[in-house]
Amino acid sequence: MLSCQRLAPENQAGYVICRDTTVDNSVSSPLPLTPLKEITTDMTDMNNHSKKSTARSSSGILLSPLIVIGAILILLPIFVFMILQNINRQESFGTQLLLEKGAALIRAFEAGTRAGMMGPGWGTRHLQELLVETAQQPDIAYLLLIDNKGRVIAHNDTGRIGTVHQPTIDTQEISKSQEPQWRSVETEEGEKIFEVYKVYRPSRRMGRMGHRNRMHRQDGEIFEQMQGRMQKFFQRFGLPVPGFSDRKRLAPTIILGFNTLTLETARADDRNRAIITGLILFLVSAFGIVLLFLFYNYRVAQSSLFRIKAFSDSLLDNMPIGLLAFDGGFRITSINAFAESLLNLDPDQAIQGHAGSVLPPSLWKQIENHTSQGGSVDKEIACRLASGRILPLEIEISQFKGEKADSIGYILLFKDLSQVKALQKEIIRSQRLASIGRLAAGVAHEIRNPLSSIKGFATYFKERYPDVPQDQKIARIMIDEVERLNRVVGQLLELAKPVDIVPTPTDLMTLIDDSIGLVEQSALDKQISISRPRQIEGMFLLDSDKIRQVLLNLYLNAVDAMPDGGKLDISVTRVAEENRLEIGVTDTGHGIQPENIANIYDPYYTTKQTGTGLGLAVVHNIVEAHGGTLTVESQPGTGSTFTLSIPDSSGVIHDES
Repeated sequence: MLSCQRLAPENQAGYVICRDTTVDNSVSSPLPLTPLKEITTDMTDMNNHSKKSTARSSSGILLSPLIVIGAILILLPIFVFMILQNINRQESFGTQLLLEKGAALIRAFEAGTRAGMMGPGWGTRHLQELLVETAQQPDIAYLLLIDNKGRVIAHNDTGRIGTVHQPTIDTQEISKSQEPQWRSVETEEGEKIFEVYKVYRPSRRMGRMGHRNRMHRQDGEIFEQMQGRMQKFFQRFGLPVPGFSDRKRLAPTIILGFNTLTLETARADDRNRAIITGLILFLVSAFGIVLLFLFYNYRVAQSSLFRIKAFSDSLLDNMPIGLLAFDGGFRITSINAFAESLLNLDPDQAIQGHAGSVLPPSLWKQIENHTSQGGSVDKEIACRLASGRILPLEIEISQFKGEKADSIGYILLFKDLSQVKALQKEIIRSQRLASIGRLAAGVAHEIRNPLSSIKGFATYFKERYPDVPQDQKIARIMIDEVERLNRVVGQLLELAKPVDIVPTPTDLMTLIDDSIGLVEQSALDKQISISRPRQIEGMFLLDSDKIRQVLLNLYLNAVDAMPDGGKLDISVTRVAEENRLEIGVTDTGHGIQPENIANIYDPYYTTKQTGTGLGLAVVHNIVEAHGGTLTVESQPGTGSTFTLSIPDSSGVIHDES
């Protein structure tokens, strides 16, 4: 059967020691303990993993090139299309503006021609002057009239009259439309010209006006004179006379040429402005998309870092080793709860305090040695606290390096070895008990046979010489000593062999009352008062005979420790959190010296004048066989308290019932 015992202070992580009671319950086999160096290595690996996770989270803030390229590929065609549309719209607007301007100038020229024809003496000279004056408007390159064969019949540059205007225009197609048309041409000098042209009809409105005048004229002679002048003017230029014969002749074409330098400059400015505006909008949109990704990655990284920090803080606060972190000036920057509790440090005073003034001197000396010698420190030390308590510690000191592998501080890890040392002593004691048990088993077997013979001879001599008092006394002493020696051998055998317990439902209070009754008279004889425990109801699964033997042994030791009287207190407590039952036996006797406490469970160890020293060893084995522990607290001159802690099995009995 495997019996395990947890050794740890309250609310702290501890260690487990297990014993195989099927072979020899005095042999202890502790479970392997994790060295501090392995814990430190695991923490370093975890720290590196956290750094990598942090690096991954931080690198998430740097956008992937694929995301940037994808955003550009999506936005670029959209903005290129928008820029081209804007440029085309600007060019169309400029073209429409020049077309409307040309149409307005042509209508003005036609109106001027009509007005001139209504006056006396209107002729070719007057038409040429009107044409030259109109062509002096800004941005007008030329203004001319051509006949149906493309020959110039009027031009602001008189030297071109009679030449053929290039490139030629299909006058027949032009005559089919009354609306002005446009085209872009390039002169022989390479100058770009925007031409607006239409059929030249200065007499249309005049004809209508003449019709109205015919309807309302009062002086027929004046109208006939005006009509005659118009007819002569049109005939002079080879123009078809409205309302008269030869309507099949084609009307001349008026062409107005604009110099496009200003227009091209404006178009270039508009084009550049559209490109710059589109580029700015593209950059702003791309920046907005990148900013959205950055914000999203920032939130993801922030959440990841928060989880890592929460995990690290929880780990540091709950791990069963102490941790202290220092900066380059040996000021404490971080301390976990285990270190605060173990070293009795106030966190408010410890944080940002200098390690030399906060830590115990023996611990600070190790830190100083590490900084002067370099490397890492991994050793066991005896640390004396401010309270005077000497605490065995396993420490490791290492440098805390930054991202550039430079030292930015130090980390001190330490583990309390008090429980480890106690376990080591327990192992040594168990090994010694095992050796004694094996020796006792052999010795008992060899001694019991001669004892039977000696007792038989002593009984024989006692019966053979009943009339000799001296022989009777000697024989009786021999028999008593043989029986005492036989009891010692029996105790040795009981100590050596595994304790077999037979648990049965037991009324604990009745068991305690019965055990007290066995020593009550002896206690009264020595003026010792007995305090009984408070009533606890329930049945417990125990071996009543073995537990009675344990209690009786503890009572007798307590009575022997109070020869001049005192008080014997028995207590029973339920520890619900740990589901255990504790029975305490406290006396006000002379107590146990600190150096003797570690040996009280050793066989044949005793400080009394009488006794074999096997009582507590047997008691210890019985308690362990019940899955419990037996601890002692003692102050010399004040008294001792033995605490028996066993599993609370009352709930098991209730469930079975």
